[in-house]
Amino acid sequence: MEENTEKNTENTDKSEKKLLSDVTEVVESTLVTVFVIIMIFTYLLHPVNVVGKSMTNTLQDGDRIFMTTVYGGLSYGDIVVINNDMAYLLDENGDIVEKNIDGSPLKECIIKRVIAEGGQTVKINPATQDIIVDGKVLDEPYIRERTRNAGDFDYPITVPEGYYFVMGDNRNGSSDSRNPDIGLIKKEQVYGKALLRYAPLSKFRYLGNSYKYSNEEQ
Repeated sequence: MEENTEKNTENTDKSEKKLLSDVTEVVESTLVTVFVIIMIFTYLLHPVNVVGKSMTNTLQDGDRIFMTTVYGGLSYGDIVVINNDMAYLLDENGDIVEKNIDGSPLKECIIKRVIAEGGQTVKINPATQDIIVDGKVLDEPYIRERTRNAGDFDYPITVPEGYYFVMGDNRNGSSDSRNPDIGLIKKEQVYGKALLRYAPLSKFRYLGNSYKYSNEEQ
């Protein structure tokens, strides 16, 4: 009788130890998962709400996207989220001139597409409605319509190193680098690079290669 009691006690102890081990494993796994999610949304992915129609048809007013602050660099076609706190224009010698835009309605967070980066030459020809970078006419299947407004720059311009020339896909309904209250975008003004659209869910898509597709496919 005593032997059976000892065996039952031993089995109970083993069961309790196994239960404790299982619970500990579940808790550890949960904590690791939560930690990874926190790290992802702190350092990798940041939700952004699209306001306005300057990126139509690629992005619509009210769309929700994730941007990443971890990327190797920016180049043609990238969609970027920008802190437009200062306008950077060019003088007659092609040197940067800072313009204070306090009081401007464009002093806000904006979303645009990179057209040219430092060292590249940009020309906008309203007569042909072409955007020309380094002497080559851009093939832009993603735009809503051709470009009729060249803006305030005296083209052609060479983008200084550390700056970007950006435009909205809704070319004739976008305030972008053509506007003197935005101008060229300084590298430090870029919050991050648009990675994917997650809402509305029916339009979920990766945005990293959106410059390759026509606006009907967005």
